[in-house]
Amino acid sequence: MTTTPTPLSMTDVAPEPWTGRDDGPGTDNLRWHHVVGLGAGHAEPGDVAFVGFRSDEGVRRNKGRQGAADGPRELRAALAPMALPRPVRAVDLGDIEVADGHLEEGQHRLGQVITPLIDRGHPVVVLGGGHEVAYGSYLGLAGTRAVHEGGRLGVLNLDAHFDLRDDIQPSSGTPFLQMAHGEQQRGEKLNYWVLGVSQPSNTERLFRTADQLGVRYLPDTRCRMFDLPRIDGFVDAFLASCDIVHLSIDLDVLPAGTAPGVSAPAAYGVQMEIIEHVCARVAAAGAPLLVDVAELSPGLDIDRRTARAGARLIHRILTSTGTSDKRP
Repeated sequence: MTTTPTPLSMTDVAPEPWTGRDDGPGTDNLRWHHVVGLGAGHAEPGDVAFVGFRSDEGVRRNKGRQGAADGPRELRAALAPMALPRPVRAVDLGDIEVADGHLEEGQHRLGQVITPLIDRGHPVVVLGGGHEVAYGSYLGLAGTRAVHEGGRLGVLNLDAHFDLRDDIQPSSGTPFLQMAHGEQQRGEKLNYWVLGVSQPSNTERLFRTADQLGVRYLPDTRCRMFDLPRIDGFVDAFLASCDIVHLSIDLDVLPAGTAPGVSAPAAYGVQMEIIEHVCARVAAAGAPLLVDVAELSPGLDIDRRTARAGARLIHRILTSTGTSDKRP
């Protein structure tokens, strides 16, 4: 029995051409800007799909430093000139834009864009935006055919914060509690794991909420290089618990020196080499994948460090997906 593919939903802001250094023709000179097509008309099953989420309304509500609405532009600009180890295909569908404080509407529109992309077999990368992007990503995944047919959804958050606040209004601090409520409505329990949690950045109430929800987590103090066997065991246990992966990366998981351009820079953080290792390990598992990258605020960035770090993580994920490539 064949099914008619769900039409791809339109974004609010059309994509613009990616640009960058050009070293000449041939697949051995490929960079990201060479391989990214624009618009749904260029999308074929299996192509990487980029979607932006221009929002810092959730950060404003959470009383953080604003500016994340400009994150998608800078992540694209940092990723575009990066050299590819092999040919890939990708498409940019443009951005969802949250205007006039209408966050909830924007999150639902993002979900409507994501669902048919996942159903068509696209690995999806959502470029945030504040961490409120994660709930829009979840809405997209929860609507997929794979989830409706019983696929196990797992959420791995690389973050200094649980983002389980029980606030009156949704914000960048509430997305994973919103997910927990959404899963309860489906008759399920949220399968939520966090790597990099900072004790000083989370109240005892948030730790208690995490425990009540059965959240599995590794604190930042147990995410050092000599902790790598423990980290690998944590990631592998997460991967074994799910069929569909939602990898959410809040760039404030990185130390402030690596990621200064975020709403809440980390005094301690998890080193880039660990976060990149985790991202590559998740991607190489080959499960259907959605990644969102959150909290880049270009106006707060220094030497584009945060943008470059976020872009490198995206690059590593997309060049590790479903492979065992050992290239450094």
